[in-house]
Amino acid sequence: MRIFCSGIGGIGLSAYGSHMRSLGDEVHGSDRTDSELLRDLRLQGIQITLKQDGENMPEDLDLFVYSEAIPEDSPERTEAARRRVRQISYFQALGELTAGKDLIAVCGTHGKSSTTAMAVQVLVDAKRDPSAIIGTKVPFLQGKNWRKGKGDLWIVEACEYRRSFLFLKPSIILVTNTDGDHFDSFTDIDDYRQAFLEFFSSLPKNGTIIAHGLDEESMKIARASGRTCIDADKEEAPELGVPGNHMKQNAKLVLALARHLGVDDHIARESLKNFTGTWRRMEVKGTKNGVTVIDDYAHHPKEIRATLAAMKEAYGNRRMIAVFQPHTHDRTRKLWDEFTTAFGDADEILLTSVYDARPDRESERVDEKALAEAIAKGSGKPCLFAGEMEKTEQILCSKIAKSGDVIVVMGAGDITELAARLLKH
Repeated sequence: MRIFCSGIGGIGLSAYGSHMRSLGDEVHGSDRTDSELLRDLRLQGIQITLKQDGENMPEDLDLFVYSEAIPEDSPERTEAARRRVRQISYFQALGELTAGKDLIAVCGTHGKSSTTAMAVQVLVDAKRDPSAIIGTKVPFLQGKNWRKGKGDLWIVEACEYRRSFLFLKPSIILVTNTDGDHFDSFTDIDDYRQAFLEFFSSLPKNGTIIAHGLDEESMKIARASGRTCIDADKEEAPELGVPGNHMKQNAKLVLALARHLGVDDHIARESLKNFTGTWRRMEVKGTKNGVTVIDDYAHHPKEIRATLAAMKEAYGNRRMIAVFQPHTHDRTRKLWDEFTTAFGDADEILLTSVYDARPDRESERVDEKALAEAIAKGSGKPCLFAGEMEKTEQILCSKIAKSGDVIVVMGAGDITELAARLLKH
């Protein structure tokens, strides 16, 4: 096929594009800005344009796949419609790719990427040779966010946004938690959890859900589906190569999966002992002038809290500076109170401008200065609104950071670029 991927720089769609290219399809794509992911895609022979005006799409397309970030009235989707090219979302495409396969799906509010990566590593080490689509780059996969196996076993990360995971047809589901997020597409927490019930209920009658028994809400939803439920909290927490209790919780799900699939417990635990993390999940970028820089994807209050607790565990008494880029105005407004108390383990906090990932769906904007003041009050620590990224970098390097500090850069937007630049000073 000749496939065009609109928004191919996204972590999921880039993996899909890579996998389709590996199967022999001709893949083209577009995105707004260049990135490491796009540079890697080009090395695979995928042609990419940084203009999304609809004029750079090749002729005779068989399929147009779009990221959820691409609105229906975008120039490329409009042009695809004009040409009568079949259009499907990334998750529709992923559903078609994995149809009829032995599919394992990892879902939940937080921890999906790390749990998926751990599971893939264990299954590879157990010689099960899975194919995989992961929401982050993984060191043991040579920095890739996908893997091509030879058999029918698949493991993918399943996102709840806009109920996207309903396009998948797994036989096993791992659920990390159901704390609530994406309230621009869910009316409230009940609607959010109803989506998980719909997903669980889509399993075949002999399907299996693996959840944390101590997570009452997730277990309640799993049992309501009528499917077999496995309590991962009966597993003894393994030794890991990364810090943090939240990582141990993720690993328990993987141990329960391994046991369910008949993987030797010793092999699974040895594999997890060698797990060293993934891209943008408490990733140590390096140390410069005595300052250690950590890059993390945390963008939900519970993720922030877990990351900072793990970093405090790992770095002891070193002063910790949290630099946070809020992701979308909608999430920031609706989780305002939770954000104000999430930074207690940091010694100092810098807040950047909100990353406006969905401007077509945001009606109200956040007062970032007021948020910084609320975080300072809620955490009892200094919090400064620094503004745009360049200004944040300037303030951080010239006025705040000192030798011995640990800087934890957090957010789901482009703040990862700041983490890389800090090591150049």
